Amino acid sequence: MKTSEEGVDFIKQWETLRLNAYDDGYGYLTIGYGHTDPDVHRDLTIDEEVAEQLLEDDLHDAEVAVEDYVDVELQQHEFDALVSFVFNVGSGNFSNSTMLKLLNNGDRYAAALQFSRWNKSGGKVSNGLIRRRKAEQRLFEGLA
Repeated sequence: MKTSEEGVDFIKQWETLRLNAYDDGYGYLTIGYGHTDPDVHRDLTIDEEVAEQLLEDDLHDAEVAVEDYVDVELQQHEFDALVSFVFNVGSGNFSNSTMLKLLNNGDRYAAALQFSRWNKSGGKVSNGLIRRRKAEQRLFEGLA
């Protein structure tokens, strides 16, 4: 599966385009649409074309993780929500999550309730992550 155009737009609304590298407030150097990588350094500047390519690459990685780890058939909105989630928290965290276990056991309702548990960055609760997880849950449930 591929992230839908609506799914990409959903992610972009949470990952504001920044063409200059910045500290995300939790110690992660970030650029483009939420791209973090050891190659991102404080003085790095990119253009929109590079930002779009980085987003495409990062989305591909998240899509592969969702495809690899999820054993049940997904609807497009569920896939989009999970790609957004994995894009933000990483595939390793997703692969070991209670959310994934519940989903693979067929309990979509309980899996959806797990989004809200992922509201911290750098060990601190983030209001932005609270809002994002609520939106991801609504998307997953087909309510967005």
